Amino acid sequence: MNKALRPAVIAGNWKMNKTPEETGALIKEIAPLTENAACEVVVCVPFVDLHAALTATGGTSIKVGAQNCHFEASGAFTGEISAPMLKSIGVEYVIIGHSERRAYFGETDITVQKRTRAALDAGLTVIVCVGETLEQREQGITRELCALQSKIALQGVKSDELGRIVIAYEPVWAIGTGRTATADQAEEVCGWIRDTLAELYGRESADGVSIQYGGSMNAANAYELLSKPNVDGGLIGGASLKAKDFAEIVKATNR
Repeated sequence: MNKALRPAVIAGNWKMNKTPEETGALIKEIAPLTENAACEVVVCVPFVDLHAALTATGGTSIKVGAQNCHFEASGAFTGEISAPMLKSIGVEYVIIGHSERRAYFGETDITVQKRTRAALDAGLTVIVCVGETLEQREQGITRELCALQSKIALQGVKSDELGRIVIAYEPVWAIGTGRTATADQAEEVCGWIRDTLAELYGRESADGVSIQYGGSMNAANAYELLSKPNVDGGLIGGASLKAKDFAEIVKATNR
């Protein structure tokens, strides 16, 4: 990790877990364990938990993120939340294009691009998720697929906006399965993604973008993964719901 070029970002994706009361309690556990972290620490919580998370993170360096947003600022979109709504309450990050959104809720590369644009326009920092299925990996198209997803997601994004873009490489076959890409596999794909960014924006700009690994990173494998030069952080699922495990991942960025 080259902290001189780009920040490390460790973001917990809590998915559909925790009530507001439980959210406050978990953040109170996490906060003292992650003080003086060498990375940006983010908790991305369900919509109903955002207020509790913002309250609990007050006075800490922990940032709060949402797990999705709509691409319109307002309108007849029952059940949706807009980027300006998130910004108005103090949310700073949003996850866009998570593989579960793509697989279960009809998210496409095009809607990922539209949501990314809307989130940037609202002033949010966007964690854009890309990654291949096991079948696609076995077909040998991982590089092309991640490049395509990245290029579409970033259409219309200017180089001076890249400071509010984080790319999360999420091999779909390693999410919630207990399987993890090896550190070398993660490094290879994160390097390919950075090459794609260099193609779009130039090498200097690409070197300033944080690229996370998001496939079952945990306390046991975090140090090896984060030791790779193109793996700048993690989008953490299950381990982010355990304060000590999440803190160990954060500490791995200090080494």
